This record gives sequence, C-alpha cells and structure tokens, in this order.
Amino acid sequence: MRSRDESRDGRARGGRPARYCSGACRQRAFRERATRERAGSERATREPTAGHPPERAAPRTQGTGLPRALDSFVGRERELARLRTLLRSARLLTLIGPGGVGKTRLALELARGVRGGREGGAQLVELDALRDGDLLCQAVAAALGAGERSGRAGVEAIVHALGPRPLLIVLDNCEHLVEGCARLAATLLARCPGLRILATSRETLRVPGEVVFRVGELSLSAAEGSEAGAGEDTTALLRSEAVRLFAERARAADPGFALGPGNARTVAEICRRLDGLPLAIELAAGRTGSLPLGDILRGLDDQLSLLTDGSRTGPGRHRELRAAIDWSYRLLDPVEQAVFRRLSVLGGGFDARGAAEVCAGGGAADTEVRPDQVLRVVCALEAKSLIVRMRQGDPDTARFRQLSAIRGYGMDRLAESGELHTTWHRALDRLAGQEAGAPEPVFADTVEGPLSGERENLAAAVAYTSGRSDSRYVPLAIALARLRYQQEQLTAARTVLSEVLDRASDGVHRGMALALAARCACLQADHTAALALADEAVAVERAGNRPGGLANALDALAAARLCRSEFAEAVAVFAECLDVVRTLGRPLDTALCRHHLAWALLHTGQATEADELMARCLPDLRAGAPTGQLTAALHTVGAIRLAQGDFDAAEDMFAEVLHTTSGETFHALYPLEGLAIVAGERGDMRRSLRLYAAAAAARRRLDTEPEAHWRGQVEAAAARARERVSSARAEAALEAGRRLRGDALFAYALRETGEMRETRGTRDGTGRADPDGVVSAVAPSPLTERESAVARLVAESLTNRQIAAHLGLSKSTVASHLDRVRDKLGLRSRTQIALWVASQTHPHPHPGSEVS
Repeated sequence: MRSRDESRDGRARGGRPARYCSGACRQRAFRERATRERAGSERATREPTAGHPPERAAPRTQGTGLPRALDSFVGRERELARLRTLLRSARLLTLIGPGGVGKTRLALELARGVRGGREGGAQLVELDALRDGDLLCQAVAAALGAGERSGRAGVEAIVHALGPRPLLIVLDNCEHLVEGCARLAATLLARCPGLRILATSRETLRVPGEVVFRVGELSLSAAEGSEAGAGEDTTALLRSEAVRLFAERARAADPGFALGPGNARTVAEICRRLDGLPLAIELAAGRTGSLPLGDILRGLDDQLSLLTDGSRTGPGRHRELRAAIDWSYRLLDPVEQAVFRRLSVLGGGFDARGAAEVCAGGGAADTEVRPDQVLRVVCALEAKSLIVRMRQGDPDTARFRQLSAIRGYGMDRLAESGELHTTWHRALDRLAGQEAGAPEPVFADTVEGPLSGERENLAAAVAYTSGRSDSRYVPLAIALARLRYQQEQLTAARTVLSEVLDRASDGVHRGMALALAARCACLQADHTAALALADEAVAVERAGNRPGGLANALDALAAARLCRSEFAEAVAVFAECLDVVRTLGRPLDTALCRHHLAWALLHTGQATEADELMARCLPDLRAGAPTGQLTAALHTVGAIRLAQGDFDAAEDMFAEVLHTTSGETFHALYPLEGLAIVAGERGDMRRSLRLYAAAAAARRRLDTEPEAHWRGQVEAAAARARERVSSARAEAALEAGRRLRGDALFAYALRETGEMRETRGTRDGTGRADPDGVVSAVAPSPLTERESAVARLVAESLTNRQIAAHLGLSKSTVASHLDRVRDKLGLRSRTQIALWVASQTHPHPHPGSEVS
C-alpha cells in the first residue's frame, strides 16, 4: 500500500519519491496512475457532440529542425543548468550579449537538450540574413515550413501551423529587427499555448513575461586573471573554460598541438587578452597551424591597441571581438584579403565556382585576383575559421558561408576599399547568367529552377536592385517569386510580382509574371484575381506570338478554371494548350500537358478519354519528370482505374506513389485516400476507415486540402464504410487510423498490396485475429506476449511514456522490454521494429462482421 503521506499522483507530499511496501504495490500504483491519465486524455480528445464542431488539429511544422553540431561544445555547464531551469517556467527566454560571445551556440545546445528537441520539437529560425523587417513573418514561416493555405498569410499562417502543440522556437539574431521580433513573439505566445521561444539578441525584446539571461565570457583561471599565476599548473588551467576551448580548437587546426607547462601561460594570456570571448578565441586558435603562440600573442597586442584608440566609446568586448577579426584579416595576404571581403556579398553561402565568379577580377583597391587562385584562398579561409562549411545541400558540392559577425566586418572592409558596387555587379551577373543560361521549360513555375539553391543570395540581389534602374532586376525577381511560390509563401511571391508588373516593359517577362501571379492567386482561393491575371497573360502572349509563353499562360488559365469548378471550360483551354505545346517538339512538356488535360477530363466523367491520354504520356513522365509531377500522374492513373472499377490496377498505382515518395508529404496523401477507397469497394470497411482517418489526420498536420472533386469521392467512401459497420467498430477503426503516422502508416497502407493480394481472404485458422481484425503471421514470434504488445505500440508511433500509460507499466519497464525486443530481433531502431510488426500481421475482416 502507499505510505500515508503519498499523494494521488504517486509522489510523496513535499516532492519526495513515494515509498512502497513491495514491488507489487509499486506496479499497482503505476497502473492506477496510468488509468487516471488515460481517462483524462480520453476526455481531452473525445469526439465533439452534435452542435459543437471539432476544432481543426494544428499541422505539424515541417521546418528543418536544429542543425547538427559539427564540433564539441566546451564549458558553460553552470549556464546550461541554470537555463534549463529557467526554460521550464519561462515561455520567452532571451539570451543577450555582445557579438561573438556564443549566444547562438549556447541556445542550440540548450534546445537540443529539450525533450524532443532533436526529433523536431525545437526549430531554428535564423534572422541574420534578413534586412527588411516587413518580411519577418514570411521569413519565420518559411523557416518553420508554414505554408500559406486556405487564405491564411503572415502571422495567421504561422499561428495556424503552430496551433496548441508543444514547440520550442529558437529565434536567432534578433537585434537588427528587435521591434518586429518583439511584436511577433508577443502575438505568437498569446495565441499558441504550447509555444516557447528562445531568442538571441544584443538587446532585450522588452515583451511582458520575458526572462533575460546575459551570456558572459568563458571563465578564466587565476593565471589568466592576474600576474600571480606562475605556479599554476596545466591541470588547474584546464579548469578554465577559455583555455579548454582554445586547446580544443587548436588541436583541430594542428593535431600536434598539446597544452603543457611550456605553453600554458601563453595560452592563458591570449585568452585573457581576448576577454574569454569564444569567437575571438576560436579565431586565434585557428592560427596555431601556421604561427607559434608567441607570434599570435604579439600580433593580437598590436591590433588591440590600434582598435581601442579608434573607438574609445564602444563597449570593450565589441572592441576585442573586432580586434580579433581585424587581426585575422591583417594576417591574410592581399589576395586573401580581397577574396575575404568580396565574399561578404554572398550571405546565403557559396561554392568554389560561385566564389570565383564573384571574387575574381580587379577592384578599386588595385588587387587582381585570378580565377585559379580562388579555390586555394577559400580553403585557406576555412582553415583560418574565417568561413565555415555548410552541411546541407548537395553532398558532392562543398558550400561555405561567413558567420554573420565576420560577414559584417567583411562588408565594412569592402565598402572602405571602394569595391562594394563592383563586387555586387559581379554577383548579379553570376545569378542572372545562371538564370538565363539554363533551358527554360514551358511550365517553369512548377519545376525546380537553376537558382533554387541560391534563395538568400537571390533575395539579397533583388533587394539591391529594387531601387535601381537595372535590367537584371525583372528576371531575378521572377526567379525569386517562383521560389516563394514553390515554398507556398504566396503573399511574398505576389508582392514581388506586383513590383515586377510595375516595371516589366517587355512582353516576355510580363507574360511570365502574370501567369505565375495567377497560379499564386489560385492557391490563395482568390479566384476572381486568378482568372483576370490568367486572361491578361494569355492576351500578352498571343500578341507577342510566343508559343512557349502562350502554352504556359493557357495552362495557368485552365488551372484558374478548374479552381472555379468550370470543368468544361478547363478542358477546352487545356486542349488548346496541348495543341500549342505539340508544335514545340518538347516531349516532356507535351506529356505534362496531356496529363493536365486527362485530369480535367476525369472531372467531366470522360474516364476513357483520360485513360487514353495517360497511356500516351506516362512513359515520358516516368523517364524524365520530377518526382512531384510523376507522383501526380500516377495518382491520376489510379483515379481513372477507380472510375473504371479496376480496383487491383488502382491499388497498384497508389502503392507505387507511396513507394516513390519519402515521408509524410503532400504527395503521399492522395494515394492513402485512394487505398481507402479501394478497401471500401472490396468490403474491408475497417481498413478503409483506418486509412481515411490516417490521411485526414496527416492533412491536418500538413494543413492542406484536396480538390473538391476528389474530396467528394473520399468522403463518400468513408460514409459508406460507416454505414456498413457498427458505430463502435467504426469509431475504433477511426481512432486506430488517427494514431497511424510515419513509417507505421506506410507499412500498414502497403501491407495489403501487390504480392500480398493473393493471400487476402485466406483466413483459414493459421492466424489469429485481435479485436481490431489484425491477423498474426503464421511464423511463431520469438517475443513474449508483453514484448509483442510493446512492439505493436511502437509500430503505432507511441512514445515510451505513452506505451507505459497504455499498458500500466513504468517507463523504465517499457525501456527494458524494448531492449529485449531489439536483442531478440536483431533490430536497432523503432522504425525497424515498426516494419517488422507490419511484416508479421495482415488485417482481415471477420466474416460477416462488417455489417452492423
């Protein structure tokens, strides 16, 4: 039994752990607590009663999460412990301090330690490249993967994407946008109850409820803080965080570096002169590969004196940071200095080729850089910690960037040299050349363009040319608008296009901009504007006698007609578009146009004609279309097979789409719904309802809606399934479907397709059905009954805590069961366990049980 002073939550009053008289008593207490928690959860998630519509679940943000640390985190143990305590109670925690003190790195280390931080429970939003405060909401939405849908834009799109779910946002580098960040943080915290914000800035946001934590320098030892340190040994010095950081980074630059009695005092003095600032220490440590410690110390002395004299009123730490960067800059040779400062215009990063195109050539400083010198200099700058390598993107292409503080210093030097505008013009020529040099597809708005990896550089180039009379502005702005459109940042795209239409004088770019603006308006359900823009685009392209542009404009016009449910008119426009495209001799574009026409024909009930078109275009699409266009075409074929009553062929198409897609994405939702319809047509009503509920839950997480025509088919199939099973079984199937996600959902959706179809309906006593109609495989399982139950719940994407609550166990007991499951099956990850469970079980209906 529980001790007398134990509370109902299983803990003793006053916060002490509860005492139990036996192990059985402990297990009983866990089961009672799990029952109470489960009952509370069921009350919170119970279906709404009549007259109270269900709230739409918030979509899961699809941002990039937290970047992986590329080197070790040194020191700050006390700060991290204090910050973890603050973050438990504070919804807005701001780390403030001078540039280079390590605010960003400390914030990321703190966020990684938050529960679920490494699995998407924390998201990083970097603001250092953003200069226009009016674009703050769009930048945050893009970083979080919050697209503009259903007429929501700006703050509304972010609020809807976040919803009530727990999430930590790391809002990094707020100081240059402090007022906008303060307003946005206040709004999001007021409207998103599960949100916490961890901000870094050089000044406070001054938002009610904000908790401010000042990040100071790394700790210094007695030897570093005074002259009376001659007797301090190396072990004592290593208690200094600053010395530990220097030693760690020096070993990275020079593997032979070792801290010992002969150099410890010099290292300590370097760290003292740099005030323990992490960025300055790392820059200095990076020079150990080429300079002895004494030269590093002497060089730093000279630069500190110079910069202090130049700025007596600036904060001391800022002077020290600038001194470290300035000193590193002055240690470069003239060619390295030229490349370093010219790279500062590439805030979005660069590869070796891009660096050569921007940095090679002469300048006002009379420094000529040859193209063949740039790669060597880039490698040298990385070795000296003046640029860092970026880990995202193409793994076969090295990409680099300058940290924001260093880039700001480089930009100052570039302006002082008189090379600023010359360098910008080279950067603009590079981007414009990439855009003009790539072959232009007819339907360019829907495919990845040549500048897809240059989003930040492209945005900076458009901002630079926006107020100038520059012929490169219009094509670059259209390229930026296409990227915004493909990211579903529709308001930002239309804003750019509005200025383009004000400035575009030639028909080529005006027609492109009008067609893209029409597509944006379509997705924002602005049907009147979409039709008007598309009509004007067609008129402009007809007048210019440009077949490719006319085909693109007609495609946009047909899409606008489809959005208005004007199916017959859409078919007529798509047919004209196909006639135009066929004259161009471009097989892939012709195939895409045939697919679009087939989809419109299916809406008018002409499945046979649609099938003929897909038979002609699908081979070309399989051979050369991007993944998104191919998956859309496969879904169209599946929908045609459904209309023709060929359910096996429809199932094969939907399964192929699922095999083609990766993860829970927009393109995976249609085939999941298609498989739900197939299951219903075959009489497997509970499978139909499970897949329907799983797809609906995924749509809510991704905040996307299907076309009205397809939605009607899906809802009709779900309604038929509900009618044919008892209300209790229908509700159980729907609830099971809502729990399916990720790998478990894909495994369940695919387990009854293709090669497994011949086993359907052979329930002959070799398997046994659970209450949900899941039949175990013939092969005996090596797991115990409890281990099997844990594995099944892992396959349903439950966490250890949720499994413990479900089974009435402690979390540590669940972890022990999982360890034995992994050992017995030879599996390591939860995904592998989910796939193993899927391979062991196949859902079948009980004979006669589907009709209530």
